[in-house]
Amino acid sequence: MKLRTVLSLLIFCAAGTLAAQNFNVAPQLRKHVEYLASDALEGRAAGSQGERKAARYVYDQLEQAGVVMLTGVEGQDFKMALESGEIASANIVGIVDGSDPALRDEYIVVGAHIDAPGANVMTVNGRKVLQIYPGADGNASGTACLIELARMVAAHSALFARSVIFVGFGAGEQGNAGAWYFVNRAFTRIGDVKAMVNLDLLGRGGEQNPFRLYSTLPAGDLARLADITAERPVVTPPILSDGFFPQSDYLPFYEKGIPAFHFTTGISREYHSARDVASLVQYKDMERSCNYIFYFLQTIANGSIKEDKAVAQAAEPVYSPSDLDKRPQFFRGDERKFLREWVYKYLKYPASAVRDGVSGKVTVGFVIEKDGSVSDVEVVKSLDGRLDEEALRVIKVSPKWTPGEIKGKAVRTRIVLPVEFRLK
Repeated sequence: MKLRTVLSLLIFCAAGTLAAQNFNVAPQLRKHVEYLASDALEGRAAGSQGERKAARYVYDQLEQAGVVMLTGVEGQDFKMALESGEIASANIVGIVDGSDPALRDEYIVVGAHIDAPGANVMTVNGRKVLQIYPGADGNASGTACLIELARMVAAHSALFARSVIFVGFGAGEQGNAGAWYFVNRAFTRIGDVKAMVNLDLLGRGGEQNPFRLYSTLPAGDLARLADITAERPVVTPPILSDGFFPQSDYLPFYEKGIPAFHFTTGISREYHSARDVASLVQYKDMERSCNYIFYFLQTIANGSIKEDKAVAQAAEPVYSPSDLDKRPQFFRGDERKFLREWVYKYLKYPASAVRDGVSGKVTVGFVIEKDGSVSDVEVVKSLDGRLDEEALRVIKVSPKWTPGEIKGKAVRTRIVLPVEFRLK
């Protein structure tokens, strides 16, 4: 019998013995959140001493959990320029090696940003008062789940064929800077990352803030993974959400074409305020979320994450919008809404093209698949290589559309749009 088959059987058998286990991590989650949201860390603003203390805490906890650390205690450091001046931040990175020799060089990244809004000096009755924004839910909750998931995965590493990387991102509140640095500068094997799982705002579960999973995968692929995970005795399966994602640290991975999964209980009334304190966090709900995410990590670490639809799609016809009974829609709007609310919102004019005075239109064609995803993005009429590349980048990471229809059935539709670069 081949080694890979033997390992697969061992993983299957081990998973069966673990099936009835519920990880009782609520007390540990409370301990992490209470420390990270304490006054001593003064809101963990990006680049602050409080953020550095939080990063050191994450490093120590991951190391104690049995995670092999890929950074020193100082982390994967980077600098960024803000209007208030330059700040220095860092990512904390560790790994649990996969158990399958054929898959351990492929990675699942689990991430949560460590920082919070920080503190603000106010004048009250003529006195200077430091108002701290503790960030218990945002995002001490996600960081606490990251630590406990790392502990759970490390203790059961034989159940994970692919390797799992755990990252505490620095400067998440500053445009997801730590995640961007990890993807674009620091991690040299980003092409081997098969999926990213993001943990953000996980502390306010319950009826008012249900546990949700957003994904960049087509709905069919996500439902397949959720169905596989549901075969395990998970406590609380999330609501599968579609549409615009909340802004978070998954975005740089998404822009690289890496499947992303964003777990959250959403924004509460106390978000980014001095009232976001540890006592309001729902630790038993967090525990149930961690249990589900552990089994979901097993699912994506051990099997195919997205099905290869290329062959099936190639055999299906592609229609023009004029052939359809119902045109594709971008969040209940047409192509103009897509340009206005997505393309021009995220388009970045290359600095070198600005210096050279290059402007005009790039014509881009793309296909809206039957599941609403965008594929086959190409330049139909070129303007300049730099501008061509930027137009392609933005359209390739488009959220899903509502597909076009003929006789009530979804069909593949080719759209051609001009993307304008205009110098003021």
